[in-house]
Amino acid sequence: MNILGLSGALGHDASAAIIVNGKILAAAEEERFIRDKHAKNLFPYEAARYCLREAGVRPEQVDVVAFPYGEIPLTSAARWHYAKRHWYAPDRVIDALFNGNRRFRRNRDKALALMAELGLSNAEYVPVEHHLAHASSAYHLSGFKEKTAIVGIDGKGEYATTFFGYGEHGKIHKIKEFYDPDSLGGMYGAITEYLGFEMLDGEFKVMGMAPYGDANKYDLSRLVQFKDGELRVNTKLVNVIGLRRYKENGRGHYFTPALVDWLGPKRQGDEIDDPYIHYAASVQQLLEDIALQMIEYYLGDIIRETGRIAMAGGVALNVKLNQRIIAMPGVKELFVQPASGDAGTSLGAASFVAAQRGEPLEAMPHAYLGPSFTTEECLAACAAHPSKPVFKRIADAAATGAELLANGHPLAWFQGRMEFGPRALGCRSILGDPSHPGVADRINAQIKYRERWRPFCPSMLDRAAEDILQTAHPAPYMTFTFDVAEHWKSRIPEVVHEDGTARAQVVTRATNPRYYALIEALEQRRNVPVVLNTSLNRRGEPMICSPKDALDMFFGCDLEYLIMEDVLVQKTPDNT
Repeated sequence: MNILGLSGALGHDASAAIIVNGKILAAAEEERFIRDKHAKNLFPYEAARYCLREAGVRPEQVDVVAFPYGEIPLTSAARWHYAKRHWYAPDRVIDALFNGNRRFRRNRDKALALMAELGLSNAEYVPVEHHLAHASSAYHLSGFKEKTAIVGIDGKGEYATTFFGYGEHGKIHKIKEFYDPDSLGGMYGAITEYLGFEMLDGEFKVMGMAPYGDANKYDLSRLVQFKDGELRVNTKLVNVIGLRRYKENGRGHYFTPALVDWLGPKRQGDEIDDPYIHYAASVQQLLEDIALQMIEYYLGDIIRETGRIAMAGGVALNVKLNQRIIAMPGVKELFVQPASGDAGTSLGAASFVAAQRGEPLEAMPHAYLGPSFTTEECLAACAAHPSKPVFKRIADAAATGAELLANGHPLAWFQGRMEFGPRALGCRSILGDPSHPGVADRINAQIKYRERWRPFCPSMLDRAAEDILQTAHPAPYMTFTFDVAEHWKSRIPEVVHEDGTARAQVVTRATNPRYYALIEALEQRRNVPVVLNTSLNRRGEPMICSPKDALDMFFGCDLEYLIMEDVLVQKTPDNT
């Protein structure tokens, strides 16, 4: 069966994924093709075309189009809860009760129009509840065979904000859902806005800022409570709509003037640290504490039974929370879907339908599911580029790259298939030698143009990972932080964060042989089996997809070296 998943229902992070006979063949975000971060209010036309092309499936051969946005009946508690909790906005109450599937119908019509435009003439349109798509993207693709606890936490889907359930024998069972506005992810997103960042884009910046503050300096617990199995967000402060919103320059935010009266003016710019770093620390701790309480309350027995957890939703990208989940009693392994945000719901919807129809799904083998380009295509892009790069074919990309890194140079590294999800995993990366003091600051200031306190991540060889991270827990996707062993902190200082942790990627030869060879070649020169890794893009831009994108970015920053497949690109000639 050929199942195409499409996402974009919530107005951001449109994507497409294709599963053929139970195997994932391709998945990609629309933003990468159109060069518009988060592809707001767009559907995944280019991503879908890519997936069909990569899978070798003609449009008329697609059996099912799965879409991660379902119809919610009036008999569901979701719409009634929404109405009750938004009493202060009567127009929303009436809408929820009497026209509660308006967005579903709008999305269905857009999806059907996209299907017609793509020529999917024989495909059945199958809607899947948003949180079931998240759950499936984690559980069905985890490879876990035992009974598995499933956690889904994000801002919101149709109405649900949080999902607790379990998977057994390939089926997903709901235990408990919470509904808007009672959203842990929404609370964190509102404080993200208060701290001066974009909701749905800046939450990881808050997480990066948190270790610089003191979580105990300010008590933010009045924002949200979990008591007797119920989650309740304080909508006098956050997760608000309509007239309750704090407005600035004509734009409404998801927090109230009362929050500003309590905590002080909204943060502006990049460098105002006090008291905002302490607020970041406090909201991060609050998120972790409440999430752990909920997981224990609803899933503790299942976790102690089998030790397996599968997790997705935007909050699943909070790597500090995930570190604490791994440390919970009874946890043997946590699988976090690498595309845990809404982009991953295209894959989740497709996998949910596949499982529902009896397709034997394969575990997700890696996240390298996007387009790749040949050396000849890279050479042609160089020859055609108006900035006239200096370029040449090289015999050994790993050795050449390692030599540049060992000499202290940052390196743009463009190889193989683009990653699915927000993390660069060694195919669309900017790299540095983590044992070279100052390389992280250089990348931040000259290339990434991002906040000085944002951490960089280590990619490390699998044979060294347990010694560095003090655990054998799988970590292929940069979805967890770990405490770095003391004897490694001074050896790789550029990838150890303020709190002594690292958001690590453990690299295997089987999944990325060329990246593995590069790190090995650097190890031979510097005696460090680790490379600093950040995504190949500039601040505010999507990750690079094509050779042209890479060259445009290369000439828009202070990078000096770019290796695309077997091509070394420079701005000026030298003796390298």
